[in-house]
Amino acid sequence: MREPVIQLDEVSFAYTSGRIVLDGASCALLRGERLGLQGANGSGKTTLLQLIVGLHKPAAGRITCFGTPRATEKDFRDVRTRVGLLFQDSDDQLFCPTVQEDVAFGPLNLGKTRAEARELVRKTLELVTLSGYEERITYKLSGGEKRLVALAAVLAMQPEVLLLDEPLTGLDEAHEERITEILLSLPQSMIVVSHNAAFLSRITTRNVRLHQGRVNSAPNTAG
Repeated sequence: MREPVIQLDEVSFAYTSGRIVLDGASCALLRGERLGLQGANGSGKTTLLQLIVGLHKPAAGRITCFGTPRATEKDFRDVRTRVGLLFQDSDDQLFCPTVQEDVAFGPLNLGKTRAEARELVRKTLELVTLSGYEERITYKLSGGEKRLVALAAVLAMQPEVLLLDEPLTGLDEAHEERITEILLSLPQSMIVVSHNAAFLSRITTRNVRLHQGRVNSAPNTAG
């Protein structure tokens, strides 16, 4: 049986307002699978992804990544080098003047040389069908192009696991198809948050649903 690369056991979390978001949530991402995470707006899907990379601290429960329980900020530093999180809003992820700088930011912070980072930029932009965009001004790009650059910025860090928060939000049909084809070509294990049932039916191997703070099985949408 494949081992879990990410596992949440009885995880609970509430915001400072007192609103309980997760209440004993448990789920696991197995190596090599693409797990769909569904749920109503405000059900805690984004929060769950952020907990996995240590952006929030659970009130209770255990988070295990790559076979090691993670609890402290120090524990999660290693996780963030191995897990790539694609934010729901590309503008929250892109902050450099040019595409090349945005995509190179992560590799440089992981200790790559400038030459190594440039090569990663080239290869990653080619992967997301944006070859030649290196010097383009990021904020002038279309919404679909920004989404592709944000994905490239995540992939350039060569993560083992991808956490994708509504990757098709706000995209036209052409960019939806491009993103879908790119994700299907990737070898990484991934958790995909989406309201788009047709997209999940193509891309995921298993689905779960977050409801009332807990994770439940959902109908299989394997394509």
